[in-house]
Amino acid sequence: MGAMRKFQVMTLTEAAAERVRELVENSDKDVLGLRVGIKKGGCAGMEYTMELAEEAKAGDDVIEDKGVRLYVDPSAVLFLLGTEMDFEVTKFRSGFIFKNPNEVSACGCGESVSLQAADPNALSAGA
Repeated sequence: MGAMRKFQVMTLTEAAAERVRELVENSDKDVLGLRVGIKKGGCAGMEYTMELAEEAKAGDDVIEDKGVRLYVDPSAVLFLLGTEMDFEVTKFRSGFIFKNPNEVSACGCGESVSLQAADPNALSAGA
């Protein structure tokens, strides 16, 4: 279990890391970082979930990147492999966006996606 993986499940852009830092610092609770997961729902079948993490759960994949910590739900790891998390502010919305290579299709709102599990062997082969 304790072995270091060759690759990180997800990466963050500078903007995403900055936003996670803000959320953690502005929380009135003692927060460790942001928990990212996936749930069934939305028009394309799956939605990303995010919540502030007050504790690490057993099996969480912990990513430390650019000074912030992400906790990835174990059931979401294969769907999030290789994903870059960004934060974007446009005229119409501001929020995290996921650039996910496992995305098969997404609906227009950008909130719901269809994902296939990544093949971890394909990733570690190039490392």
